[in-house]
Amino acid sequence: MSALKERPGIHFDNPGGATAPAPPEVRGSARDDVRLLVARLGRIEHRRFADLVDVLEPGDLVVVNNSATVNAEIDAVRGRQRIVLHAAGRLDDGTWVVELRTSPDAGEPVLDARPGETIGVGELPLTLLAPYPHAGSAPGGNGNRLWRARVEGDLRNLLDRCGRPIAYGYLDRRYPLAAYQSIFARVPGSAEMASAGRPFTDALLTGLVARGIGVAPVTLHTGVSSQEAGEGPQPEWYDVPAATARLVQLTRESGGRVVATGTTVTRALESAVRDGVVEPSSGWTDRVVTPGDPPAVVDGLITGWHDAGASHLLLVEAIAGTQLAQAAYDEALGAGYRWHEFGDSALFLPSRPRD
Repeated sequence: MSALKERPGIHFDNPGGATAPAPPEVRGSARDDVRLLVARLGRIEHRRFADLVDVLEPGDLVVVNNSATVNAEIDAVRGRQRIVLHAAGRLDDGTWVVELRTSPDAGEPVLDARPGETIGVGELPLTLLAPYPHAGSAPGGNGNRLWRARVEGDLRNLLDRCGRPIAYGYLDRRYPLAAYQSIFARVPGSAEMASAGRPFTDALLTGLVARGIGVAPVTLHTGVSSQEAGEGPQPEWYDVPAATARLVQLTRESGGRVVATGTTVTRALESAVRDGVVEPSSGWTDRVVTPGDPPAVVDGLITGWHDAGASHLLLVEAIAGTQLAQAAYDEALGAGYRWHEFGDSALFLPSRPRD
């Protein structure tokens, strides 16, 4: 994770009070009944997510993330201070990437930690080794938000037993881990939910396939998503299987559109591009899709709504173009769309199916 050289060209004020405080099921709706803003060049429509089957075309391919969310938040102690620890993921050498946040609602990052500090996490001592991925990685070089840490014991087991899903203060209460899974979740590993796929239902998936719209999986395990303005996403582990790579290529050759379900899927697919073609690939990626480094294979994007200045807006802008992205955000703000993981959705389709 590092400061980004590019800044989003989309400008708006974060909508106060527009965050979805609870899953739609708790609010009396179905998952696929959240609102869907469909943004095409020259036209914006307000629909429901269940209408996705009518908006896409036969021959299009929807790529989804099959990563399952895991418990990644747990109470901890720093000296005499109670804090919240977010476990972003385990690295190949056995160390962990962690974030320290204020207690009780994880509202703010703790930026004044130092190498060598020991954090008490349940019965396990955790030692901060070095800032991750480098020193001064918080916006403006103002401290360090993520750390590489050594854990004396099995942190994953402790999180499974005593942890909880990462959540922030804008929710009305805590929700169980099941609320943070999409119907595609099969491979445990995401510290935070890949939320763009949450509105899909079995009925919607059946409708897509019955209409001739393909669906294919990739895996990308998300880290913590609490980046601040100007802060890029951390490296994340991904896998694009051979079958999905073939389907992407066949879709493009036959004139269909490749529609990524979320920034995670976009990042995974674009990390697997070699000479303009998606190839089977897996490993750690630090790919950041921006207007200056645009996507090679993704034509459309299903996504939630992101905060002003967030790095995800660069990806939206790279796919949709600045003008269409700005128009969509202006429209969503004016129409009262809901933000964050349990909120409403957008579908950006800047191009038509290819002839």
